[in-house]
Amino acid sequence: MTLPSLTSRVYRDHSHGSEIARVSLDYEGRFLRRKVLVTDDGQALLVDLTQTTSLDHDGVLVLEDGREIRVVAAPEDLLEVTGDDLVRIAWHVGNRHTPCQIEPDRLLIQRDHVIRDMLGKIGATTREVMEPFTPEGGAYGHGRTHGHAR
Repeated sequence: MTLPSLTSRVYRDHSHGSEIARVSLDYEGRFLRRKVLVTDDGQALLVDLTQTTSLDHDGVLVLEDGREIRVVAAPEDLLEVTGDDLVRIAWHVGNRHTPCQIEPDRLLIQRDHVIRDMLGKIGATTREVMEPFTPEGGAYGHGRTHGHAR
């Protein structure tokens, strides 16, 4: 394996307009501290952040020379959840601490047969989809819904 030609030690939640490439990552892949990634155009990128960080869709990894690599939420296997009482359904999903993307007419969650079964029992309809996943952050700040250290 060749050494990465790009290195980032800084993450920002928005661009300053100097993007040179992008990296597409699924939800789990956007939670990291130190890892070698490959940009969408094939460049090796060493990410070496000071702490484990949840990278948001449209955030940027800042290279040592100030250029930026845009972070993009990659399509992944999800469940689309719909139903007549979507607020009640969302409460049940949240009560299980399941990451959830909330939209006006549907919810998106990661595929899980146990949650799918529970949702069916409360009247929800589920459908398998392949889409980017950008769930809500926690109530105590941005990022992941688990943990209370932030």
